[in-house]
Amino acid sequence: MNKPLRIQSGEAELYTESFGDAANPAILLIMGAQSSMVWWDEAFCSRLAEHGRFVIRYDNRDTGASTAYEPGQPGYTFLDMADDAVAILDGYGIEKAYIAGMSMGGMLTQMIALRHPSRVRGISLIASSNFAPDLPPMEEKVMDFFAGAGGVDWKDEQAVVTFSLEKWKVLRGSKHRFDEDRIRELASQEVRRSIQPASMTNHAFVAGGEEYLTRTSEIAVPALIIHGTEDPIIPFAHGEALARVIPQASLLTLEGTGHELHPEDWDAIVDAVIRHSSVGNE
Repeated sequence: MNKPLRIQSGEAELYTESFGDAANPAILLIMGAQSSMVWWDEAFCSRLAEHGRFVIRYDNRDTGASTAYEPGQPGYTFLDMADDAVAILDGYGIEKAYIAGMSMGGMLTQMIALRHPSRVRGISLIASSNFAPDLPPMEEKVMDFFAGAGGVDWKDEQAVVTFSLEKWKVLRGSKHRFDEDRIRELASQEVRRSIQPASMTNHAFVAGGEEYLTRTSEIAVPALIIHGTEDPIIPFAHGEALARVIPQASLLTLEGTGHELHPEDWDAIVDAVIRHSSVGNE
């Protein structure tokens, strides 16, 4: 890993880390809601870098070491978060990058591809959606879990780690063994390095940019859709819909995988992203 870099985007300061040679084609990774960059494992980022990529991961606003707002009062929109990605490219002196987003990060990636097309070489949308109204809702077990999350003591590290463990148990698929030690370690890292862990919940209150999600069919860069067949929060039908509506899209189906970036899927994901991001880099 290279030396971390803090980048200003509007009033927000974003904490970023990079892997590999800055002279290589860039891949920018955007994580999902209420999750810091630690869920893009260092080992995963290093694998991408070993394939000749310059890989950047960062903490979205209200996560990790980036600017945190008062809980319940996010002072920004999804469009601000999309523009944060461009500020990061500027901060690293990158003209155009391949962008991979997971879940909410994939939603932001769609906005970026439409809002800043000249900065995007291609995209991967992992366990994500454009949330078209005809697509199926999340499973009841997910709604039930988050409905009971209001009692978490965000000042108690162990309580937050336990909440994270239980969340990932709910979101997993049936194919892979649940690695509790790994999830506990990442969750502990997340809490310890967060400016204000409670602020992660602000992502549930953020809005803005919905008009871009009605324009998914206008995305004009190659798109790789990666989705698990057992995703309980953004069902597989959402990934299939993205693959149909985006003109230059292909779909990587992860059988038995849930809403997760499981190490046992890394080989398939890394191989697909490297192949897909090689277009135009030869």
